[in-house]
Amino acid sequence: MNTESQLSDVVALRKRARKHVEDGAVTAGYDADRVQVLKLLNEALATELVCVLRYRRHHFMASGIHSQSVAGEFLTHSKEEQGHADELAARIVQLGGSPDFSPDTLTARSHAEYVEGGTLAEMIRENLVAERIAIDSYREFILYLGEQDPTTRRMLESILAVEEQHADELADLLQGVAV
Repeated sequence: MNTESQLSDVVALRKRARKHVEDGAVTAGYDADRVQVLKLLNEALATELVCVLRYRRHHFMASGIHSQSVAGEFLTHSKEEQGHADELAARIVQLGGSPDFSPDTLTARSHAEYVEGGTLAEMIRENLVAERIAIDSYREFILYLGEQDPTTRRMLESILAVEEQHADELADLLQGVAV
């Protein structure tokens, strides 16, 4: 296949860039279903925010012999999940959408649940379950996007890598805490 025939000439690029300029980063070459991508990004945002809140609660509620190190891990994960939420919100805006931070519908839109957990082991387990949900959700979203939105896909792949790291760390912590 001749890739040169797929390239636009400079005049055509300039002309297309001026058309619908108010759409910002979303050009005619954007192939994904933007409405569906924005919906999925807002669901991912809700999931991350619920995870931030659950990790924060667990950070403060952790008690017992292993609690200091585990609480520190919860706080670190909470900060990383907040970073993911910020990335998702920024991408939503970049695609011309509005990030939904409404607390009234947050848990309904989130893929992960907000489970408090009574013991340290229960807290670790609930966070691990949430990370596993996020991992599968992000994998499915990445497959859905394919090559239609490479910027969002790369962002999600980066977030997915951190979620997998979190799950691995939590699985290790769970082994070290009496169940």
